[in-house]
Amino acid sequence: MTIKVAVVGATGRMGKLALDIIHGAQDLSLHAALDSKSELSQALGADVIFEATNLEVSKSVVDFAIANNQKVLVATSGWTQSALSIIEPRVGSGAVVVVPNFSIGSTLASKFAAQAAKYFDSIEIIETHHAGKLDSPSGTAIRTAELIHSSREEAGRTQPLIPGVGQSARGEVVSGVPIHSLRINGVSAKQEVNLGGTDELLTISHTAGSVNAYALGILESIRFTAKATGLTIGLNRVLGI
Repeated sequence: MTIKVAVVGATGRMGKLALDIIHGAQDLSLHAALDSKSELSQALGADVIFEATNLEVSKSVVDFAIANNQKVLVATSGWTQSALSIIEPRVGSGAVVVVPNFSIGSTLASKFAAQAAKYFDSIEIIETHHAGKLDSPSGTAIRTAELIHSSREEAGRTQPLIPGVGQSARGEVVSGVPIHSLRINGVSAKQEVNLGGTDELLTISHTAGSVNAYALGILESIRFTAKATGLTIGLNRVLGI
């Protein structure tokens, strides 16, 4: 059975990649390609709405999907756990699948970091993206920090007071973990999680050379969303990692 996909943000980097994936997959077909001038009503009738826009537009797309009992795959960065907890009771018979990063390698790196976090009390994240990325911290870094916090909480550990918190150069603290964001030319996406212990430093690093690193994750996420119900967060949930 063919999955009809509407792409919102079709002229952006991720939107163009999604279009290529849809055209190349036998089980997917393009329902509509929407840009900033398009009406969301063009997405009505799609089995899956794939949206890659900005946070403000993303929220309106999610609201539209929920109101029309549709399934939406969110590729936009910036969604926090608190914001998602507000929409979860409203999802109804539709589905909202939020994937901060479609890279399988990045997903595994975040999982490894969460596992390692149980054994370290000094943890900081450095995330680097291309100069054109508007939001910071990245959705991937936020999600990694939340996973680290959850893992440490389950292990009965809490992040101690971080020296220098409140100083702008110390980064933004998310779920007890400082995140430092770089936006610079010459890089697509890179994240380092640094975990410090007594006389040792563990660094878990992942680099994506281009948007092509997200292709397989997008394809599997579209297929997952077509069958999903309720709220799902993370490529790890999509892939069962």
